[in-house]
Amino acid sequence: MPIADKVREALGSASLIRKMFEEGSRLKERHGAENVFDFSLGNPDLDPPPEFRNALSKRAAEDPKGSHGYMPNAGYPEVRAALATACSLEQGTRLDRSCIVMSCGAAGGLNVVFKTLLNPGDTVVVPSPYFMEYRAYAENHGARLVPVPTLPDFSLDLGAIETALAEKNSAALLINSPHNPTGRVYPGRAIADLARILSAQGRRSGRFPYLIADEPYRDIAYTPVPPVLAAYPHSLVVSSFSKSLSLAGERIGFIAVNPEAADKEDIMNALSYATRVLGFVNAPALMQWIVGDLTRARVDAAVYARRRDCFKAVLDRVGIGYAEPEGAFYLFCQVPGGAYDRLFVDHLASHLILGVPGAGFGAPGWVRFAYCVDEKVIKASEPAFERALQSWQPPAAEA
Repeated sequence: MPIADKVREALGSASLIRKMFEEGSRLKERHGAENVFDFSLGNPDLDPPPEFRNALSKRAAEDPKGSHGYMPNAGYPEVRAALATACSLEQGTRLDRSCIVMSCGAAGGLNVVFKTLLNPGDTVVVPSPYFMEYRAYAENHGARLVPVPTLPDFSLDLGAIETALAEKNSAALLINSPHNPTGRVYPGRAIADLARILSAQGRRSGRFPYLIADEPYRDIAYTPVPPVLAAYPHSLVVSSFSKSLSLAGERIGFIAVNPEAADKEDIMNALSYATRVLGFVNAPALMQWIVGDLTRARVDAAVYARRRDCFKAVLDRVGIGYAEPEGAFYLFCQVPGGAYDRLFVDHLASHLILGVPGAGFGAPGWVRFAYCVDEKVIKASEPAFERALQSWQPPAAEA
């Protein structure tokens, strides 16, 4: 066989996000980019803040000897110290550089965390819907993702989570807030309830599940995002600068470990080891220095808020329901007339509108639209949405 069986199987159900992105490229080539309304990929279109170019120019001009060589697998100590200070303010917990490991984006960080914490056969509980590649990340390390349904408004179903965690092999609960794809921000009381559930499970089983918070959208929020590290000692935060600084292609992020975590020193050593043996070796050197210089810089999240409101107005007028986004830059929308999200996405594509089926996130009957596009594109899409809705005939309506 030319490729591994597991990879061959995975390719058959490859990321629906990427598939729609590639479909968008074909449609733009055929119809012209200005005539295609591509809401498929969460690729920030805002330029990095002005401070980024200044920091990049300064670092490139200085370029001291040895600045492009290896450094500790965990990253430059000075950069880790700067991020620890910034993260302490966000998380309400005092961290120092010994709590920070630099990573190749949040995706790289999650794989490093899973390599560090998971044994074959372990389970990772995640509220559903969820970012579709979480499953692959868990399977990369011999573990299994256990999706748990959320409530109708996509808030956490604490009872369902408690039931799912009640197993000896429950290694972790993974949460994502602000959430992709729903835009939900879990309130402080929900985080406190999770801490209570995880603590009770640990006392009952003798194994305290880790709380892992995936937070790349923390700085794109329209309501406060409560801290996780302050709530539960056995916790880690994984984040990146892909969205907060519009540096998605630079693959730079970090892992923050709770200073009160049991076996914290072992965890930190293991994270460094996993960074090395997974082939990352270290996060990109130049970008480490840059983000260390820019701990207070951010893109203007108000731009995304205006786009959210503009897109909501379009959807309200054409009659598509959605979950109210409290953060990130997605609108998670109900398919009119039933659970036929793939058919609806195909129908929208025939009208040159691109979204992602909710089935890819574990939520059939929903469609995700990314509004990290120019407001002019959102406004111009309204006639296309109207035409698509007028001609949409779900199978249930045909019966």
